[in-house]
Amino acid sequence: MKKVLLVFPLLAMVFGGTLVRAQVSQSPELATKIKNEGLNNSKIEEIAQFMTDYLGSRLTASQQKRRAESLVVEKLGEFGLANPRTEFASEFPRGGWDVVKTYAAMTSPYYCAFSVNPKAWTGSTDGLVKGECVVFDVQKKEDIDKYKGKIAGKILLRAPTQTYTVGFDPLAKRYTEAELKELALDRQVNARTSPMGPPGGGGRRGIPFDRASYMELLNLTNELLATEKPLCVVTGRGTFNVPNGTGASYKVGDPEPVPEIVMPIEDHGRMVRLIESGQKVEMELELINKFTDDQEVHNVIAEIPGTDPKLKDEIVLIGAHLDSWHGGTGAADNASGCIVMMEAMRILQTVGVKPKRTIRIALWGGEEQGLFGSRGYMQKYLFKDEKKLPGFDKFALYLNMDNGSGRFRGIYLENNDAAFQFIEAWMKYIEPLRFNYLSPGNTGSTVNVSFLRAGLPAYQFIQDPLEYNRTYHTIMDTYERLSLGDLTLDATIVAWLAVCAADDPGRIPVKPVQPQQRPRF
Repeated sequence: MKKVLLVFPLLAMVFGGTLVRAQVSQSPELATKIKNEGLNNSKIEEIAQFMTDYLGSRLTASQQKRRAESLVVEKLGEFGLANPRTEFASEFPRGGWDVVKTYAAMTSPYYCAFSVNPKAWTGSTDGLVKGECVVFDVQKKEDIDKYKGKIAGKILLRAPTQTYTVGFDPLAKRYTEAELKELALDRQVNARTSPMGPPGGGGRRGIPFDRASYMELLNLTNELLATEKPLCVVTGRGTFNVPNGTGASYKVGDPEPVPEIVMPIEDHGRMVRLIESGQKVEMELELINKFTDDQEVHNVIAEIPGTDPKLKDEIVLIGAHLDSWHGGTGAADNASGCIVMMEAMRILQTVGVKPKRTIRIALWGGEEQGLFGSRGYMQKYLFKDEKKLPGFDKFALYLNMDNGSGRFRGIYLENNDAAFQFIEAWMKYIEPLRFNYLSPGNTGSTVNVSFLRAGLPAYQFIQDPLEYNRTYHTIMDTYERLSLGDLTLDATIVAWLAVCAADDPGRIPVKPVQPQQRPRF
């Protein structure tokens, strides 16, 4: 056993009877059943292909996302789960948007087809269009004037904001034992030690870190584009010839934005350098994107009902976000999390678990645009208008997955010291799966944050990062990014922890939160 834990000796006194009654693990016989089903009869590969190849991309409120919701509900029903359904979570002013066709190539000074990704919620070209490329470099308000009357019918290459430098670290990695021990000892885990974070880095060149000034410049730029009507705007984002995914600030009823595409910095930089050296660069493009007036975010939910008359209305929640960006199939981000949570529920249903508390799966919508799905769930069941709802005091635990498809090595406990003794006890029979570490700290902003803001116990797993930072939010985020062996172990771990939490006579106490820290739902 290689756990490194920080447990204070007075915790039981501080948190009273709740902790005294806790620290109960399930039987070794049930552990054997769950591990046998999860490891020897795994359906991970089948679910993985379903979630990626079959469902495709799942941009929030898109027709693809609606299709995915329906099919996932059907799949959860096939597993035998109770009441599989979609639930309205939140309004979504952007509405739906789907890609129909994307083509882009440089035609002068020579022909070269590019791999590009349309910027979500931007418009279409008028069929196949051709035009000259110009570098569009707006760093301050005064720069706007030099483009007035000069960019209509042009293809604008935004000034580069990213510079590629050779990296000497491996593209994929696992945590070392030394790194895991450091996580377990450090109470200030931050984005530098988390696998979360944007690939490539780099901010908008020349713009001070002043949101008000940035938004003013952005609005002026958008007004210029709407007036001048260039054929397309091209941004360089992403490396290794793989474009990123991103979206425009659009609301239903606004004029359709100018077409925009994202291309990798290698191709974008090539055209910028050609122009700056005096060459005439031309492109041809055909972009067809479809807007729909669907202003709702939905979650997909199903349960294994609780059986204890006194505890059955309490909820152990497990989840991941179902939505993705539109370029690939959202495999690592975050089909991987959905795959694990769905398989965990299948395992529990297959072995015939009859939990005391209800075990619920929630596959969230709208995470990428601002945690819409989980915040909507909070408003419906747990916490709204600075007040607790009936579900608040029936909330036992939330386990979230959103760091790619790497192996679980432990859990970030979000500085809630009261959680240590619970999770440590539940880990008893799964330590042979090398699930050994509890970190007092936290990880990046994802769905569990919606619950943490109200003090509820909601935790994210410590995962091997693999190549997550290279691939998420790109067109490369496909089935090939999934580590099926790791996901098999992860699902088995989630299944075990969920049933332990469902049957423990105690619950992890809510972490006290100051009024000014409360969520404003």
